[in-house]
Amino acid sequence: MLTSPLRRTCAALAAGTSLALFLTACGGTTKNDVKADNSAAASAGKADPHAATKKGLTVGFLPKQVNNPYFTTADKGGRKALAELGSTYKEVGPSSATDTSGQVSYVNTLTQQQVDGMAVSAQDPGALCTALKQAMSNGIKVVTYDSDTDPGCRNAFVSQASAEDLGRTEVQLLARQIGYKGDIAILSAAQTATNQNTWIGYMKDELKDPKYKDVRLVKIAYGNDDAQQSFQQTQGLLQEHPDLKGIISPTTVGIKAAAQYLSGSTYKGKVALTGLGTPDDMRKYVKNGTVQAFELWDPAKLGDLAARTVVALASGQISGKEGETFRAGGTTYTIGRGGVINLGRPTVFDAKNIDGFDF
Repeated sequence: MLTSPLRRTCAALAAGTSLALFLTACGGTTKNDVKADNSAAASAGKADPHAATKKGLTVGFLPKQVNNPYFTTADKGGRKALAELGSTYKEVGPSSATDTSGQVSYVNTLTQQQVDGMAVSAQDPGALCTALKQAMSNGIKVVTYDSDTDPGCRNAFVSQASAEDLGRTEVQLLARQIGYKGDIAILSAAQTATNQNTWIGYMKDELKDPKYKDVRLVKIAYGNDDAQQSFQQTQGLLQEHPDLKGIISPTTVGIKAAAQYLSGSTYKGKVALTGLGTPDDMRKYVKNGTVQAFELWDPAKLGDLAARTVVALASGQISGKEGETFRAGGTTYTIGRGGVINLGRPTVFDAKNIDGFDF
C-alpha cells in the first residue's frame, strides 16, 4: 500500500484517513522484459536534455485514493517539487481505493481542464488506457507512479524500486526469519493490482531456488488494501493453516493489519511477518517483538520524482525513451526498458534503525 522505501504502499500500502488505514504500498512496476517499443515513449519526439525547464505548468496528481496517508505523503513530495520548479500542483481522485471507474472520470476531468501533465497511480493496469491515451493525444504528458498501467498508455513510469528487488528481497527477509523451513502465505492488496501481482511473480520465482526447498507457499489472500479486510484475512489464514510459519504482506495497509492481529494473538513471536510497511506504522510492532524486519521506499521521494519527471517531459528534456538521462532533485536518473524509472533500492527497517526514520 512507501507497499509502501517510504510507498510505492504502499503501496498499493488504501482505505481512509484513520491510523488503521495509514499507508498503502500501492506501488507497481512493469516486468524487466517489457519491450521499450511497447511504450508511448517509443513514438515520442526527440528530446533535448539541454532544454530549459518550463515554468507555469499545471500538473494533476491522481492517486488511487485521496486522503490516504500513503498518497498524502507521496503527493506532498510532488507538490513541493512543483513549487520549487515554478509550476502548479493539483490533486483529484476517488475516496475509495477500488473505484476504477472513478479514476477514469478524473483522468477525463484533468484532460478537459487542459493540464500540462498528470501523475497517476493506476488501480487497474488496463482500465485507464483509453482515457490516458486521450490525454496524451491532447498533448498532456502522462507519468504513472507507484502502480503502472500498460506501457503504451503513458510516457514514463516512476517505480518505487525494481520489481524484482522488491519481490525477491521480501522472500529473502522472511526465509531468514523462519530458518528456510515451513509454510508461508502472502497477504496482498487487490487481485488486479499491477504492482502486487508483479512482485508476487518474482516472489514465486525466488522460491524456486533450491535453498527454499523446505519453504512452501500455501496461499495468497487479498485484503483489498482495507484494514478490516486485511485483519480478517490474516485471521483466516491462521485458522486455515495453523502451522503457518510466516506471512509476506507487500502492502502497508496489509502488513499493519496483520501485525495488529498477530500482536494480540497467541501467534505473536511464532509467525513471522514481513513485507512493505512504514516506520511510523510498524515501530511498535518491531519493538514489541511482533515483527523482526520489513522494507519500503520513501513515498515523498517517489512523489517528488514523479512531479519532476512530468516537468522534464513537458519541457522536452526527455521523451521517455530507454537510455535517456535527466537530473531530478540533484540525482541523475536513467530511463530503462519500457519507459521505467527506478527510484532506488528499498530500505530494510528493523529494531536497530527504525527510530532513525519518521514517515
